[in-house]
Amino acid sequence: MTIADRWLLPDGMDEVLPPQASRMEELRRALLDLYHRWGYDQVMPPPVEFLDSLLTGTGTDLDLQTFKLTDQMTGRMMGVSADVTPQVARMDAHSLRRQGPVRLCYCTNVLRAKADQYQGGRSPVQVGVELFGHAGLEADLEILCLALASLETAGAAEIHLALGHIGIYRSLVEAAGLDADQERALFDALALKSPGELNARVDESVRDPGLAAMFRALGDLHGGREVLEDAREAFQEAPQPVGAALDQLRALVDGVLAEYPGVEPYFDLAELRGYQYHTGMMFAAYVPHYGQALAKGGRYDDTGRAFGRARPATGFSMDLKLLATLAPGEPEPDGIWAPAEGEGLADALQALRQQGERVVQALPGQRTGPAEHRCDRRLERIDGRWEPRFLETHQDRA
Repeated sequence: MTIADRWLLPDGMDEVLPPQASRMEELRRALLDLYHRWGYDQVMPPPVEFLDSLLTGTGTDLDLQTFKLTDQMTGRMMGVSADVTPQVARMDAHSLRRQGPVRLCYCTNVLRAKADQYQGGRSPVQVGVELFGHAGLEADLEILCLALASLETAGAAEIHLALGHIGIYRSLVEAAGLDADQERALFDALALKSPGELNARVDESVRDPGLAAMFRALGDLHGGREVLEDAREAFQEAPQPVGAALDQLRALVDGVLAEYPGVEPYFDLAELRGYQYHTGMMFAAYVPHYGQALAKGGRYDDTGRAFGRARPATGFSMDLKLLATLAPGEPEPDGIWAPAEGEGLADALQALRQQGERVVQALPGQRTGPAEHRCDRRLERIDGRWEPRFLETHQDRA
């Protein structure tokens, strides 16, 4: 191994350096304070759990993302957390067991076996909220609005909100009586966004002409608010849950726009990401110049069933690393440069730090100065007192 190889990080792993690390910490505090003001209690899940609880109710997608290892104490298989949401669902169902709606938030590191276009890197800092115990539209709307408030706190602008509802596809599959193989084939065709492939799979699997037409229409139902009207027409003869899902989407977008009129809504009724996991509305929030969603979430009822307590649930998550890149440019210098020694200097430094000032004290023989250490002021002794003075390049801030 060469010296250069010793500095390599595994693919998809990254380190966070100054000043971005400080930006992330400031944003973490701001987001957790935001969630506190909305009534969400913070939890801290463990980094590793037994697989049979960690992957409960999540389907195969999360299983493939999970690093697995053997517990040397019990011989049981464990997994490193790749997604906090199932862990928080376990906490609500088993550890807390509170009555009524429960609001929880978190911010913690997760580790993924591989990266993909939806989840970004392999070592995100996942931040998010979960609301348990309420199946109504009001809970979903609260989650949507809190996700948008989170993005605004991070400095996002021109937010595009993509909405879908997994119940539409599920209802059509149930009405058509498809078996597992037929359902998977249709799912793959919709995921490919290929009309030709979708038509071929529908011809193979769906006997009822009316339902076949609905499956074909599903692949074209994406765009602005007009999509909901088009869907009404396409699904006139659909099972009742399809109409209910469309009603929910309309009510949600109306509620969001009443609070955030600048948000641009987008609908994709064939979006099936998280199909094995979600049970109702799904959403993703985007901003220009970012190729992946900054926030993702939706409804995932009954995840706690395996822990003996099935509960309605809705929530969202974000990657703090990605959010922290929304802040433009370098942070402004905000420190006081102090000399290495001087009469009464120790007391002056202590007083300034107690006031919340950032003070960098030079070390004997140090060659770097205020600029290299993000300081805009210098501590000087004037008339027997130590006082900070703005540097010449920052006089306009005085």
